[in-house]
Order: sequence, then C-alpha cells, then structure tokens
Amino acid sequence: MEKVNVAIVGATGAVGTKILEKLLERNFPVQSIKLLASKRSAGTEITAGGHTYVVEETVPESFEGISIAFFSAGGTISEKFAHEAVTRGAIVIDNTSAFRMKEQIPLVVPEVNADALNGKAGIIANPNCSTIQMVTALQPIREKFGLKRIVVSTYQAVSGAGSEAIDELESQSLQFQERATIQAAILPSASAEHHYPIAFNVIPQIDSFDSSGYTLEELKMMNETKKIFGDNELSVVATCVRLPVVTGHSESVYIEIGKEGVSVEDIQALLAVAPGVVIQDDPSKQLYPMPLFAEGKDEVFVGRIRKDPDHPAGFHLWIVSDNLLKGAALNSVQIAERLVNFIQ
Repeated sequence: MEKVNVAIVGATGAVGTKILEKLLERNFPVQSIKLLASKRSAGTEITAGGHTYVVEETVPESFEGISIAFFSAGGTISEKFAHEAVTRGAIVIDNTSAFRMKEQIPLVVPEVNADALNGKAGIIANPNCSTIQMVTALQPIREKFGLKRIVVSTYQAVSGAGSEAIDELESQSLQFQERATIQAAILPSASAEHHYPIAFNVIPQIDSFDSSGYTLEELKMMNETKKIFGDNELSVVATCVRLPVVTGHSESVYIEIGKEGVSVEDIQALLAVAPGVVIQDDPSKQLYPMPLFAEGKDEVFVGRIRKDPDHPAGFHLWIVSDNLLKGAALNSVQIAERLVNFIQ
C-alpha cells in the first residue's frame, strides 16, 4: 500500500492531538504529517511516536500535495479552508458541523454506512460525537429487527466543549472547595447570554436553543441519525445535558424495534459480536458502562439492556464511549482507512 501525505487542521486541540495519536497507533500509511493551526499556535512543537512536529499556520497553500486533510478547528475554519484543500486535491474529513447536513456530502460512521464513501472525493463529514456512539450500538439491532423510534438523553463530558471547558471545570472545582466565588465563562456555550458553573452541577443545555425549544446539539443528533441510517421516517428525539465529567459521553436510549417477541438475550447476543461494541451488562455483579472506565478506549460500551414494561417492542439501553476517540478522532481515522484504497 502506497503512503499518503496527511494534514491535521486544529492539531493543537483536544481532538487534533488524538487524531495524530491514532494515525501513529494504527500504523496509518503516512508519507508525511503536516500539523496546522492558527497563526498564534504556529511554531508549537508536538512530540508523538518518537518524532517532533512543528505546527504551521493554516493557509490555502498548506494543502499542496496533501492527500487527506483532517479538520477539527471549528466550523468557521472548515468553511474557510476545506474547499481550498479540496481544490488542491485533498480529501477532507471534517469533524465539525459545517457540512454534515449538506445533501451531497456523506456523513459516515464506518460500522454503519461505510458504503456511503464508495470512492467519494471532496468532503466527508464526521458526525456529532453523541450520534456516533449511539448509531454504532443501534445499527446491529436496526439491521436485524428494524428500528421505529429512538428517545435519547445524553450525559456529556466537558471535553466535548474543548480544552477551555476542561480547564474551567478544574478551576471551578478548586473554587468550590475553597468556598470562593465560582467563575463561569464557557458553558453552556461560549456565545450564550448567561454562563453557569459546571463543577458540582448539571446543565440541561448544550449549544444554543432554536425556536422549537430544542438545542442545536439535540437537533444535530435527531437529524444526523436519520441521515446516517438513511431513514427520514425514523422517529428520533434527544435531550442533551452537560455533566462535570472530563471525558466520556453517556446516553440513556429508549428504542422501539420493528418486531415483537425479541428478548434481552437476543439483543445482548447481537451486540456481543457487533464491530466496535463491547457488552458490559451484568446487574448481579454491578457491571455496566461508566465514562471513567471508557476513557482512552476505542469501543462503544453498552449495558443496562432492559425490556420496556409497557411496550412489547420497547427496550432501554445505556451507551458510553470516549467522545474524543470513537466520538471524534478514531471515527475520522477509520474513515481515512477506508478512503486510502480509493486514492492509490
């Protein structure tokens, strides 16, 4: 297999650093890796895999000779530079929401809809972190039994809001312990009129609200799930909540499948052999997924599988994954691994 030239935009961020780690860890066939960021971060040195990389400023010419460009620096940067990269011959794997719902752009989770790639060039969108882990766990169920309805409540880590949110959680925790005034400037979103502490708190808002009363994060999950599954008739509703957890998103998911008479054991057996999924489901031993123990792991963990007591085709699941890995960096690299065969 021929090696390719890779660029990572947003290389100094939480997801960008994980993309670099995963490329090296998984022996992705790289000829060279170019790390890109803002002018302010240019010159920063990042050491990984025994090699030191120097971060460069992102400019249109950065993408000359690049085969695959990973973008994880925010939607504004993606909108500004993604097409510049494509014009210069790169395939862009974008980790922002800038292109996800564009009809002509594939929105891909390799375990679910890798066929959406099929030699595609241009821009490939990486879904929202919460969407990725949910559809990875639900795809085997959908394939086998059908899927009619999803009701999901997410419990999301602050790392999903970036490294500044992690720093704020840590500083607020110290302020709380010292009985000092808690300073809040990041959550629920940087652009929000009011900011609330996340330390020792739960915030039922991620991103801004639209006129329907849902947040943009909730609408992302609802719309992206339908696009990935290719099913606009699927009923999906989400409530997204931020918790004082550093890494790892958790989800309480209620589903209604297209067949009655299915048992918990049937669902467990199906997920036990599903790619990228690990079952942790033994209430007698208090075995269930938790974000603290999912951190740093690639898989999507599923437990607390129960039949709904009032609906014959209803089930409840608890789904946990590292939002920086499968929810972002790993999924992006898995997409790139599928694309390599198309760009030789």
